[in-house]
Amino acid sequence: MTQDELKDAVAAAAIEEIRPRLAGDTLLGIGTGSTTNRFIDRLAALRHDFRGAVASSEASAERLRGHGIEVFELNEAGSVPFYIDGADEVNAHLHMIKGGGAALTREKVVAACAERFICIADASKRVERLGHYPLPVEVIPMARSYVARELVKLGADPVYRQGVVTDNGNQIIDCFEFMIDDPEAMEARLNAIVGVVTNGLFAARGADVLLLGTAQGVERLLPA
Repeated sequence: MTQDELKDAVAAAAIEEIRPRLAGDTLLGIGTGSTTNRFIDRLAALRHDFRGAVASSEASAERLRGHGIEVFELNEAGSVPFYIDGADEVNAHLHMIKGGGAALTREKVVAACAERFICIADASKRVERLGHYPLPVEVIPMARSYVARELVKLGADPVYRQGVVTDNGNQIIDCFEFMIDDPEAMEARLNAIVGVVTNGLFAARGADVLLLGTAQGVERLLPA
């Protein structure tokens, strides 16, 4: 199967995962990225079975509206039964690196308000140890150089993602050559650096279930 076919397969599996829980007042949390886009496209067929969605990015919000799905602010929703999103990397504990699309902060906020986080990914995203994919860190612009120096002290090779402004008006530093042995501890340590809005480690609030697209079919995995 091609990578696109694997993404389609996990998107379809996610629809089946949430379908029994949909109700007229249900608001879904929706993430960002190419795999999530495929889920949104499939969700359109069920748009009359639930109330609407909370989106983690303006891009996802626009795609949802294009399918006739109403988009709500998280402050209106309070909490959501499901948050469906992809990952750039995911380990056996369902800790993830996310933020390749620069939506990590809003993704983290919506994930924090979700009763259940469903991660949808193809097999290439499954790793034993996080860090092969560069870890994004969202920073307020005036703190970028300071944060980069602090990241060097932690062993990272920080690179400013030029030309990218987040939906929150901030900037992204990508940490290369930064293998992570203890994702939960590193997530907290990075967030403690002054000027950091958040980082792309989703370990304190990891996924509850991983739908992983493989050549043998979609595997449904729980945290180790």
